[in-house]
Amino acid sequence: MNGTLNKVMLIGHLGEDVKLHYFEAGNCIGRFSLATNEVYVNKSNGEKINITEWHNLVVRNKAAEVCEKYLAKGDKIYVEGRLRSRQWQTEDGSQKSTVEIIVTEFTFLSTKKNLNAQKNAALNLEEIPQKPETPVRPINDLPF
Repeated sequence: MNGTLNKVMLIGHLGEDVKLHYFEAGNCIGRFSLATNEVYVNKSNGEKINITEWHNLVVRNKAAEVCEKYLAKGDKIYVEGRLRSRQWQTEDGSQKSTVEIIVTEFTFLSTKKNLNAQKNAALNLEEIPQKPETPVRPINDLPF
């Protein structure tokens, strides 16, 4: 081990839909922004302060396609990855730089596309007669 660690863990909401870019040999990269919020109360005046940080995320290949298929702006996601900074020169000669999170793992926490699919499935299920549900007992009504 080289004695260093570059690891980022975030939970936030997508600021935009995932944008895919395909390369030769079928490889692709997906990019999207993620917003994280910090809320605190200013002790001097009692004012509630809400700070939003924006993060640039990058996913690759199959993971990128999965994110593009199931995620939409506003969805909540947990990501793990590593920081990468890069610089480039634009066509007009100016220098640009960015810091990105290269996503290595992710978990969908809420997805609009998934919720819409569930709603559609629920609508279809409502058309089919269902047997009555077994009543659920409150926890404090358990026999032990």
